[in-house]
Amino acid sequence: MAALMEQRSIDVVPDSERHGTAFSQFTLWLGANLQITAVVTGALAVVFGAGAFWALIGLLIGNLLGGAVMALHSAQGPRLGLPQMISSRAQFGVRGAAVPLLLVIVMYVGFFASGSVLAGQAVGELTHLGDTAGIVIFAAVTALAAAIGYRLIHLLGRIASAVCALAFVYLGVRLLERADLGALLHDRSFALPVFLLAVSLSASWQLAFGPYVADYSRYLPRHTSARATFWWTLSGSVLGAQWSMAFGALAAAAAPAAFVGHEVAYVVGLGGAGLIGSALYFVIALGKLTINILNTYGGFMSLVTSVSGFRGRRTLSPAGRAAYIAGIMVAGTAVALLGKDGFLSAFKDFLLFLLTFFTPWSAINLVDYYLISKERYDIPALSDPHGRYGAWNIRTLAVYVLGVLAQLPFLATHFYTGPLVAPLGGADVSWIVGLAVPAVLYWAVTRRDTARLPATTPAAVPHDPTDPTDPTGGRADGDDPGAIPTDRRAGTP
Repeated sequence: MAALMEQRSIDVVPDSERHGTAFSQFTLWLGANLQITAVVTGALAVVFGAGAFWALIGLLIGNLLGGAVMALHSAQGPRLGLPQMISSRAQFGVRGAAVPLLLVIVMYVGFFASGSVLAGQAVGELTHLGDTAGIVIFAAVTALAAAIGYRLIHLLGRIASAVCALAFVYLGVRLLERADLGALLHDRSFALPVFLLAVSLSASWQLAFGPYVADYSRYLPRHTSARATFWWTLSGSVLGAQWSMAFGALAAAAAPAAFVGHEVAYVVGLGGAGLIGSALYFVIALGKLTINILNTYGGFMSLVTSVSGFRGRRTLSPAGRAAYIAGIMVAGTAVALLGKDGFLSAFKDFLLFLLTFFTPWSAINLVDYYLISKERYDIPALSDPHGRYGAWNIRTLAVYVLGVLAQLPFLATHFYTGPLVAPLGGADVSWIVGLAVPAVLYWAVTRRDTARLPATTPAAVPHDPTDPTDPTGGRADGDDPGAIPTDRRAGTP
């Protein structure tokens, strides 16, 4: 256990502690997506009006588009050696980054809660203690695993990817034994609004990983190819999500009355009773455990990043780590217990509403990293509110707000519908606007801003002079001791 326990939080991972290969991103994100909440997400496309044929195509398009954005964030991890959201300080300022961070934390708590509802049903059935006790037990196990950290997270990802893949193959065969696939796909009638809803559901699923995806690639060796990181992350996440969502869409089309509102029971009943049923309950809990640990770990990182921007501390004691994680667990469990009876409808709106706030952040971060800073950050300045990036970047915050506001006319949720939704036939295209508008605005206002960049060398993670694997022997190019030579093997995808 001591060997597994992670010691770092938001501080830079030195070269001497880097390990693994880019393939680890495939198994982690495959396992994180082969799970019951992704099944429910795919089912929503059919529940809200799409035929199975166009639902599957829409879900695939959304997974590919959103997954590409998410994987571009993942490629930052080996290069910087930092958690995802701390790099936002280069755009928003050391303290200004707390604005999107607070919204990200709400996302983590929401996904923790929604995952706990479904996993709690499985744990409750396995233990015969009921849903409420199942939610609490599941939350406690999640918090313990998140406290252990990075190595255990990747180990669980490898286990979950293998176990859940076998289970989904079995469940897919069982589903096709009960349903006529040709009949399910026979209806080819096309309706743009519900097709775009399917695209938005899967795109929002993938985009929601963006704020924490680099947390799980930051321990990879610095020379790891960005292309490899990008493609392994993309392939694992898209394959896992599309597999799960396609199963959910077909299940909802085949038996809407039996599936909707009884998702866990339907999936287990599809597989069989007795020992097989118990095994499927375990698989559901395992799949949700993997993703809920990511949510808890990411929430912990975001909380520490927010607080440290004002307090200036980058290290954290084990007791402090446990306190942050316990806080996220308590908040997520409370939301799960309060909202477990109205889950399906609320979760659909939650997914779509997330896009409003995270697509502008994602666009700004990617434009800055790849086009403005060109993969170069001054790492020490990310912790100094009086340094190169400042405390608050008003221009970026203004672009972010405009990016959020630009989406409102196109947004369609249960509690708000924009004025341009009806002319588009009810289609929600707000996430496309949320990516395009802030990306163009941020590029326009920062493309000539060279003051934030190191004068002579690209900044990245510091070299470790004690690390025998450091190819520079601890020396950086130029005069900047925190700089790293540009590695063209790790170019952008």
